[in-house]
Amino acid sequence: MTTIKEAADTFLASRRIAVTGVSRDGGHGSNVVYERLRDRGYEVFAVNPNTDEVMGDRSYHSLSEIDGGVEAVVIGTSPAHAQETMEECAELGITQTWMHRSFGGGSVDSAAAEWGRRHGITVIDGGCPLMYGPTSDIGHRIMKVFCSRHIPKEV
Repeated sequence: MTTIKEAADTFLASRRIAVTGVSRDGGHGSNVVYERLRDRGYEVFAVNPNTDEVMGDRSYHSLSEIDGGVEAVVIGTSPAHAQETMEECAELGITQTWMHRSFGGGSVDSAAAEWGRRHGITVIDGGCPLMYGPTSDIGHRIMKVFCSRHIPKEV
């Protein structure tokens, strides 16, 4: 097993990251993650099958539409869509995923996480990438303390 810190460091070492569940209306956790990654110099891609634009940027309907692919995916959709995303990651050879979760259930689907692991995908099933490394801020570091029971110790 890998510690959450090691897994987060590996995930955030990726430079091309897709974020699923980014909303065209804003106000969603995926939008915050997308915007922070973009602002911190990552090449980030919004994925939403229901729109062509998010926050002034192109939105892709699926991971397979992203020219050149991505190295990692933040799953920010409802848990009901996590399995589909995990299967697309496996098909495309994407081996780093993060199921976003702070308070409540978030995007975590335990069955999809286990499926991904059986197919060679590293799955961080809880927490938020903005709680770690170069993407973190004081608010997310504080949130990490309060959400600790929703953050895996190992992945």
